[in-house]
Amino acid sequence: MAEEVLQVTIDGIETVIPQGKYLLELAKEYQKNYEDDILLVSVDHDLKELHKHIRKGKNLHFITMRDSAGEKTYQRTLIMLLNKAIEDIIGGDRMEKLQVLATVGDGLFCKLYGIQEVTEDLVEQISEYMQDLVEQDLPIIKNNYQLSKAKEIFAKNHQEEKVKLFKYRRSSRINLYSMGGYKAYSYGYMLPSTGYLKYFRLLKYNEYLVLMMPSKSAPKEIPEFSLLPKLFSTMMEEKLWESQLSIDTVGGLNDCITRGEMQDMILVSEAHHEKKIADIAEKIAADPEKKFVMIAGPSSSGKTTFSHRLSIQLYAKGKIPHPISLDNYYLNRVDTPKDENGEYDYECVEALDLDLFQKDMEALLRGERVDLPTYNFKTGKREYGHQSMQLKKDDILVLEGIHGLNPRLSKGLPKESIYKVYISALTQLNIDEHNRVPTTDGRLIRRMVRDARSRGTSAKETFARWASVRRGEEKYIFPYQEEADVMFNSGLVYELAVLKPYAEALLFSITKEDPEYIEAKRILKFLDYFLTVPSEGISKNSIIREFIGGSCFNV
Repeated sequence: MAEEVLQVTIDGIETVIPQGKYLLELAKEYQKNYEDDILLVSVDHDLKELHKHIRKGKNLHFITMRDSAGEKTYQRTLIMLLNKAIEDIIGGDRMEKLQVLATVGDGLFCKLYGIQEVTEDLVEQISEYMQDLVEQDLPIIKNNYQLSKAKEIFAKNHQEEKVKLFKYRRSSRINLYSMGGYKAYSYGYMLPSTGYLKYFRLLKYNEYLVLMMPSKSAPKEIPEFSLLPKLFSTMMEEKLWESQLSIDTVGGLNDCITRGEMQDMILVSEAHHEKKIADIAEKIAADPEKKFVMIAGPSSSGKTTFSHRLSIQLYAKGKIPHPISLDNYYLNRVDTPKDENGEYDYECVEALDLDLFQKDMEALLRGERVDLPTYNFKTGKREYGHQSMQLKKDDILVLEGIHGLNPRLSKGLPKESIYKVYISALTQLNIDEHNRVPTTDGRLIRRMVRDARSRGTSAKETFARWASVRRGEEKYIFPYQEEADVMFNSGLVYELAVLKPYAEALLFSITKEDPEYIEAKRILKFLDYFLTVPSEGISKNSIIREFIGGSCFNV
């Protein structure tokens, strides 16, 4: 009997393969064509783990660490390896020992519980054991369990957040991964064995473990540890606050919703924001030399709403604020630089008329009256005659834009006249003890919902643009975040439960034929963990209103 075959296209080249072939075998055959390890396979825009057979499909593409899906899979599997090492070394039937907290810079910060002290010797012992497990190339096996059985497994291991998470799962069965007897749950795909985890470093920072791993741009290089002290402090402060509210995981948030306590939690979260904004305004108002408040942050961090709310607080402190978008200083479209694809590059600092901005700001500081520009996004041109300004004693400019902290923007202005604010939606909610909610996912969902509502942009277009946006952030925003006088976290503990119904409808519009399908499917699966919260009880000045609509500000 003739062997059944599939006619497929692999990375653009037509070929024939046996039907039912292991993807791991196929990856080994093609590995010679790739500098980096093949970690997953995309079959007709649907991700497959390497332990799977291929029974149907036409277009295959190999995924490495240079792809977002590969990078995420590597990190998830590396966290499982760390947990396995800790369980084997510490041993015993103790409470859950590791909590994944946050990514700061290139390091994943984790907290180790159940022991008296995290010492350098212990960290070295864990690291060496992890290396041994990599050399053993232990298989990572995926098995399907009854949900009730999975709950028993994690309850016995004192992983209460997983048990809490599973309480809201609709399916009666669940997939768990096993590595040398250690069982783990992951909301994403995993690697087939520990031998793939060749590149990592584990180190100690104060009471934390820091797990370093390569990036997409350099898959075989482990970056040096470099602490971002202001960002670290801000993230850990917010993590502590959410922990005190007992909603630092999705299960905790869902519990709050089912108990009917969400309206109070929304009010508490908004009050927390308002207090932070009021504290910033008080610091600015206390210094009479401050004339320019520079606000910067990555896409969808809520800069516009924040600038309006900060302005209101400055009014309350006796200042006369003037919110201004740095977008008004864009060059005329025909003069805007283009990227490597020949598209206008609005992310680069050179897209702003820096000379004009500095000329206008210096004139205002001298007390002169200035006719400020307004950028017309429809015509792609600057316009005048809409806003004339002269700074008086208590006047202050509140300037927001992605390049607000770039020293090239404020060149020539006295340092003592500037107060710099960095804002970002630093999502501190975890799915469970070991699975994080990435900050970038929160911002992507915000942007997708906002752009569909206010700009008529499809989810497909938002996904397609996101990689370019992220490159711009890495190049033009993140390098200057530590220069801020203060950092503000615009993330709201309840926001993903509110954004869910808006985002799901958009994500389902992306079909399996679209290249964006892989990411859309991942985000849909992630949102499925959340119960939904209606938006009616959210105040009109909330930052989340900038994205879902109904804001009292012109955003």
